[in-house]
Amino acid sequence: MNNLLRELLPSLIQGQQNFLSPEQEAELNTLQLWFLSGASLLLVILVLWQILATNRRGHLEATLRQEREEANKALDTAREQARLQAETLLKEADLKAKEALMAAREAGTREQEQARAELRKQADRLNQREEALEQKLGRLQERLTELDQRTDAFKEGEQHLQRERDDLQRERNGLQEERARLAGCSPEEARRELLEELRREMVAERAAMVRQQQEEARQCLQEQARGILLASMERCASALVQEGATSAVTLPNEEMKGRIIGKDGRNIRALETATGTNLLVDEAPLTVVVSCFDPVRREIARRVLEKLVDDGRIHPSRVEELVESVRQELATHMRQKGEEAAQRLSLVLPERLLEVLGRLEYRHSFSQNVLQHSLEVGTLAGTLAAEMGLNQELACRAGLLHDIGKGLPSDGQSGHAGQGAELLRCAGEDPVVVNAVAAHHNEVPLESGIAAIVQVCDAVSAARPGARSESTEFFLRRLESLERIGNSFPGVESCHVLQAGREVRVLVQPQEVSQEQAQLLAREMALRIQTEMRFPGQIRVTVIRETRAVEYAG
Repeated sequence: MNNLLRELLPSLIQGQQNFLSPEQEAELNTLQLWFLSGASLLLVILVLWQILATNRRGHLEATLRQEREEANKALDTAREQARLQAETLLKEADLKAKEALMAAREAGTREQEQARAELRKQADRLNQREEALEQKLGRLQERLTELDQRTDAFKEGEQHLQRERDDLQRERNGLQEERARLAGCSPEEARRELLEELRREMVAERAAMVRQQQEEARQCLQEQARGILLASMERCASALVQEGATSAVTLPNEEMKGRIIGKDGRNIRALETATGTNLLVDEAPLTVVVSCFDPVRREIARRVLEKLVDDGRIHPSRVEELVESVRQELATHMRQKGEEAAQRLSLVLPERLLEVLGRLEYRHSFSQNVLQHSLEVGTLAGTLAAEMGLNQELACRAGLLHDIGKGLPSDGQSGHAGQGAELLRCAGEDPVVVNAVAAHHNEVPLESGIAAIVQVCDAVSAARPGARSESTEFFLRRLESLERIGNSFPGVESCHVLQAGREVRVLVQPQEVSQEQAQLLAREMALRIQTEMRFPGQIRVTVIRETRAVEYAG
């Protein structure tokens, strides 16, 4: 631009000199001066602006480079920190993953162990079931083999019997002809006589077959009878369970139930834990029901609850104190009851036997108190022994102690007779007493007359009308029904019901009922009693047939 101005100015000046006047030239020079000054100033300004712009650009570039370096440093620092944080997070995540993996492995190991244990248990149960099934299959195979053998033997016997019958028929036909020829009787009369003989023989064979079938059924169905008995025991009557397993405590008001329960159930839990019973609070208004199959624990809970209601102070520590106090009190009471029972029969018993005997005060059999039943048996046994000239004291001891096993905890293997006999044997009782106690339910053979007396007196006391929750009217109706059924059969001379309805004794006429028919009559009578009547236990049917020969000498 400056070069252009320098080139144009001379030409302009030269042109002006050729065309302008001196004034105009002076003015033109002045304008040129101003123009040159302005151009120089503009040039200076432009130069200064360019210098300033260059300096500013350099400054900005330096600043930008510095900021860029700082940004790069910050970025590097941030990258380093991010890398470190990432490494830290990766380490933490790796550690957590390892911990989670270890926990999962441990949980999986535990689950595997539990699953293996469960599988082992299932395998053991399956093995036991397989063994039981194999044993049952073996028994069934043996029975099938035995039944096949019996079937073959039966078929052979049938064939042999048929051959004998054919031979007998031929002989009878020959005898009939011979008898008709000799006696002059008609064939019809001979046939009737022969048919009568055949009928008597068939009755005898029928009675023998009935006895054989009864024996086979008894042997084959013994296991099924055991299963039915167990199922019946499991399905005991709810009324009997309610009566024999619960006790009721009356409360003065409904608020007492809340106090018995306590805050968060503390009081009732303490009472149930200390006594080993269950308390049913909402069963009936103003009543708390104590439920337990152990009569002693149930009695302890009942007494403790009554004392707590009377006292009003109900809390766990008070419950524990009263339970211990009532337990000692009840032990003393049971021992006193045992002493009273022994004193009533003028007997001296060891302390151990007195304690167990006193526990029978809280045991019942079909609503009959076992201690009172034992006293009755002891009294009756002593009286019968005295009448028969036997040892009265031993009979009284055996009768009083015959059910002492019911006061002991069940061992799950033997009945109360066996447990009581073992207790008496350990206490040093006389062997006669031990055998009488062990044999009073025919679990072992009778070894003395005292054992038989105890068995009879036990049946008499249990069968006494009204002793075991059975009204006299119902008892008499059952006896009348048994006599009516017994007398309804043909050939019966008289029928008597003995042992409080446990035995029906039938006397038949020997001219009308044969020995074989008597067996069939007993079977038919037992089936009819079983069909028409409902009764506890068993009823024995005895048919007696006797022939009396009477002659007079005069």
